[in-house]
Amino acid sequence: VQLVESGGGLVQPGGSLRLSCAASGFTFDDYGMSWVRHSPGKGLEWVSAISWNGGSTYYAESMKGRFTISRDNAKNTVYLQMNSLKPEDTAVYYCAIRGSGSYYEGDYGMDYWGKGTLVTVSS
Repeated sequence: VQLVESGGGLVQPGGSLRLSCAASGFTFDDYGMSWVRHSPGKGLEWVSAISWNGGSTYYAESMKGRFTISRDNAKNTVYLQMNSLKPEDTAVYYCAIRGSGSYYEGDYGMDYWGKGTLVTVSS
């Protein structure tokens, strides 16, 4: 299993970024996908999850209305569109999966994680 995140960077408050996670080594469209972030101040924080076919999506309360998770099963890629970014969104963002393919709101028990991509929101 390989999960490779990209798309992070420095953005001003109120700006947008789109993160990508390219997956390989498993049957992508059999798996729910999740995003989790880590910051020194807040520690690990679950962000969002999406079902195998994209039909169901879930978000942490503070991300609702600002973040959108999506996936392209033809490209084996999951995305996280982040709008109206705030300084408190500064974190390393990881995509992750459970070995079983299942996914849950608020889940931290994933078996496979990418190396993460750093998002810095600052003026």
